[in-house]
Amino acid sequence: MRKVPMLAVMAILTAVCILGAIPGHGGPWAQERVSITGSTTVLPIAQKAAEEFMKKRPEVRISVAGSGSGDGIKAIIDGTADIGNSSRDMKEKELEAAKAKGATVVRHVVAYDCIVPVVNPANKVSDLTLEQLKDIYTGKIKRWKEVGGEDKPIVVISRDSSSGTFEVWNHKVLKDERVRPDAQLQASNGAVAQAVAGNKYAIGYVGIGYLNPKLKPLRVGGKEANASTARDGSYPISRELYMFTRGEPQGPVKAYLDFVKGPAGQQIAQQEGFVPLR
Repeated sequence: MRKVPMLAVMAILTAVCILGAIPGHGGPWAQERVSITGSTTVLPIAQKAAEEFMKKRPEVRISVAGSGSGDGIKAIIDGTADIGNSSRDMKEKELEAAKAKGATVVRHVVAYDCIVPVVNPANKVSDLTLEQLKDIYTGKIKRWKEVGGEDKPIVVISRDSSSGTFEVWNHKVLKDERVRPDAQLQASNGAVAQAVAGNKYAIGYVGIGYLNPKLKPLRVGGKEANASTARDGSYPISRELYMFTRGEPQGPVKAYLDFVKGPAGQQIAQQEGFVPLR
């Protein structure tokens, strides 16, 4: 049998290593990467699903960041992320911006959510109408006694304008009117929850997955936020949660989204406090 020169053997091994490091060549060193960014509401689902998915597919590395729905949508428009999480649908002008950059946006509904007004557990108010919430957030109602509470000023906690949660609240509750100028703006659901938990006279709003014993959820017009009222739309501030892609997903991105929308991913959504698709 003819011997292969040592230099030739080394060249072959080097070529195998290089091909193995290139996505799609499937060698032992191959690693496929998926980048996800956007909504802090969708973040718990995306993060936990990524952890579980990577246990099954260790050759895939998924990075997940949460900085707001606007950032997730922008990342899809610009092509800087594989998946853009959002707690609101894309606006027409965003779809046009994506089209101008040659992108066809595909929306993937991954769960349902309710935006829940919350107060400190010490607050005796339990139910507010949409009109009362609007008047509180626009500054028409300034004291808790006007809605059945103590004679104390209402401290309003809101999300910043890049938030998908704010966009839905702004549309469904404020009817696109301006938030009162002294409202304290927070960058995430967690920050809102912390601010309300620490102030007896505060009111805020969070996704249903962020409710905890330090918060008291309010009914809205007599309707409680739960799985049934989210799915049938009877809770007035319910919504769909999205993961957007640039075109139809392929490869590990498709596999991850299939996982999120499948039984295991939907169980994660439910465990994180959201409403599964089925």
